[in-house]
Amino acid sequence: MMKIVHINTRSDLIGGAQVHLRDLSLGLQSLGHDVLVTVGGTGPFTDDLQNKGIACRPLKQLVRPLNPWKDCLAVFEIRSILKQLKPDLVTTHSSKAGWVGRLAARSLNIPVTFTAHGWTFTEGMESRLTWFYRWAEKLAAPLADRVITVSEYDRELALNSGVGRADQVVVVHNGMPDIPKSLRGNPGKSPPRLLMVARFEKQKDHYTLVKGLNRLQHLPWELDLIGDGPLRPQVEALARELGISSRIRFHGVCGDVAEKLAAAQVFILLSLWEGFPLTILEAMRAGLPVVATDVGGVKEAVADGSNGFLIPRGDVEKFCERLTELLEKPELRVRMGLSARDEFAKRFTFDKMLAKTMAVYRDAVSTKVKKTGTFLRSIERT
Repeated sequence: MMKIVHINTRSDLIGGAQVHLRDLSLGLQSLGHDVLVTVGGTGPFTDDLQNKGIACRPLKQLVRPLNPWKDCLAVFEIRSILKQLKPDLVTTHSSKAGWVGRLAARSLNIPVTFTAHGWTFTEGMESRLTWFYRWAEKLAAPLADRVITVSEYDRELALNSGVGRADQVVVVHNGMPDIPKSLRGNPGKSPPRLLMVARFEKQKDHYTLVKGLNRLQHLPWELDLIGDGPLRPQVEALARELGISSRIRFHGVCGDVAEKLAAAQVFILLSLWEGFPLTILEAMRAGLPVVATDVGGVKEAVADGSNGFLIPRGDVEKFCERLTELLEKPELRVRMGLSARDEFAKRFTFDKMLAKTMAVYRDAVSTKVKKTGTFLRSIERT
């Protein structure tokens, strides 16, 4: 059994990376491993970890914005914790935690991995710092014994950008714990209820969603939006301006996402960029057809025309066309929903993800041991 320290940047929200890390920690604990999650600050994520019985330790110096002084302090803070705990493996998640965590672990010669939950230089991101993020990831890649990407798309993006080596970067698709049959949806039910689970921020394309639904006012539909964020007021204002706010429910952050998925008939996720979103897997797990933007690794879960539809980024017309098919054809929703559920069961269960992740972790530890042994033998020969 191993002593494993996870490092993540943000505790102020529970997004895909946080859900992944929480479920992974529970899975590792169930196998008998000693797990500690260290994370910047305190917030909903640390509360969730404590409620689930996962040991966590807030980091005072680890913050999301670039801050050279605090980032240096974060390296020393993490290094101090690792020196005290002496873990067998350090795993880092998210870009900032990946940079400072890898530096701290490498300075102590502790095996370390980095999981990229979507690259900060992926296509669709609009940032003047994209070049800097790519450059920083190229510099940081050699510090990790293994780099895990959550999609084939992200692995190819990394290698094509010079981030990591082909034998170092491995794919482990996200996976989700299964649900009881009582929480599976009934996609054939009418009138159809639509659901999107996403934070209201720049990455998610609520504007295309609302503009598209405005064109489909002649069809029966209701929309549930789960999530919060800085852009929520603008989306609410747009819905009021278009005269469709009475058909849209803004739920904010919810603890009953699985129940709301079970009550929905179609799941929607429109984005400007993605890694490999967990919300799509949740929808597939519930047996719902998915309409999603063809970005990042989404196409590795959603097979266009089989278990859902893929649309180009920001394409309101194509979105309306595909959603109309699902709204008008209950039998199509049922067929795609069954296909989605089948694909989830075959490829994206939590047990499959946990087994693949543990294989990577063991490989990282054994690789470090071999390298250390080779180095010591070379010292002895001299």
